[in-house]
Amino acid sequence: MSSVALGGLFLAFLLVLLAIRIPIAIAMLLTGIAGYVSISGWDPLLNYLKTVAYARYTVYDLSVIPLFLLMGQFASRGGLATGLFRAAAAMVGHWRGGLAISAIGSCAAFGAVCGSSVATAATMGQVALPELRRYKYSNSLAVGCLAAGGTLGILIPPSVVLVIYAILAQQNISTLFMAAFVPGILAVIGYMIAIAIYVRLFPDSGPAQERSSWKQRLQAQRGVWPVLLMFLIVLGGIYGGWFTPTEAAAIGTVGTGFFAFTLGKMRLAELKEVLLGTGITTAMIFMILLGADVMNAFLAISQLPNFIAEAISGAGLPPFLVLAGILILYLILGCVMDTMSMILLTIPIFFPVIMGLDFYGLDQTEKAIWFGILALMVVEIGMVTPPLGMNVYVIAGMARDIPMRDAFRGIVPFLISDIVRVVILVLFPSITLCLVRWLT
Repeated sequence: MSSVALGGLFLAFLLVLLAIRIPIAIAMLLTGIAGYVSISGWDPLLNYLKTVAYARYTVYDLSVIPLFLLMGQFASRGGLATGLFRAAAAMVGHWRGGLAISAIGSCAAFGAVCGSSVATAATMGQVALPELRRYKYSNSLAVGCLAAGGTLGILIPPSVVLVIYAILAQQNISTLFMAAFVPGILAVIGYMIAIAIYVRLFPDSGPAQERSSWKQRLQAQRGVWPVLLMFLIVLGGIYGGWFTPTEAAAIGTVGTGFFAFTLGKMRLAELKEVLLGTGITTAMIFMILLGADVMNAFLAISQLPNFIAEAISGAGLPPFLVLAGILILYLILGCVMDTMSMILLTIPIFFPVIMGLDFYGLDQTEKAIWFGILALMVVEIGMVTPPLGMNVYVIAGMARDIPMRDAFRGIVPFLISDIVRVVILVLFPSITLCLVRWLT
């Protein structure tokens, strides 16, 4: 059997392991080892395994992952989300659908210091869901806006998933953070427009609240400045070239921890739990990365990615048809796989395909950045689509009287917004690349 055929066979074996709920790290390790041995034998595999872990875990850029995770833990435990929601609600709560719009804005701001979709959804859900229900917002809109808002946590920098993509695609983390900023803002605006249209069609779903006085609004803004300051320092430092992403993550972690202890609800007794949680999550991600390295090494010697890229190139298919097929496949995979698994499993296969096609005359670096942002946006849709829809289950789990049918119904307007945004950024890549071109 040819190496390419073995590559396809073991890739199918990996999908079977994932289908029976074998953890992604173990599934990739087993598949990668078995595939590597079947092509090259034990000695080359053992020589590779002797160095792969050390080579992977001593990469300086990887230290940004535990730092951003710790920063998100401090922000979640410190109660910084409460101040964000109250400040936004004071400004626009008197609009019809204003509290839902406030939730979206708060999710965006919190995502800028969190970097995790599920953590953003869970934290903001604890703060905003009781208020949305208290003011008679429909169950569908309440769950939908918070679940969709949670996806902003992996799109608005800093994003752990974007760091993983940067490592897999060998791209600059700072550049990807720059590229994600404008699409992130478009996502926020799109979600707010979706809410405005929804409450216009269904007025009872998001009733207007009593208008806050200007004094109350100004007082409420006090809860914003810690997050705003960290946002400006971390992203401003990266965009301005003052810090590397790792240095910015370290500064942001120290600052967020300081605010969590001094202005928030966090107590010193919780520090052990925060550090332990960060360590466990980091170990999980690093184990997945090791599995991905072994799997990717097997795919490389099997020549399967190159075979797929050459087959598509030789077929003469229009580049945008290929891109559309890949993005649609991401939508399908998002229904049954988590975000990290999708990125780690598909980027080594799809990335060479995209790099071999021409889109608007973009150079290789711009193409890699543009595709990374598109992939991230489509992957985030998987966080809210059934049957997996992790964010929806997280929010609905906080109010068990809400039927899952109502919860997923509330996602529909936000899915429409997501699809429109993806189409716009496919047609106009300069929107994604404008900040990169300007600042670099």
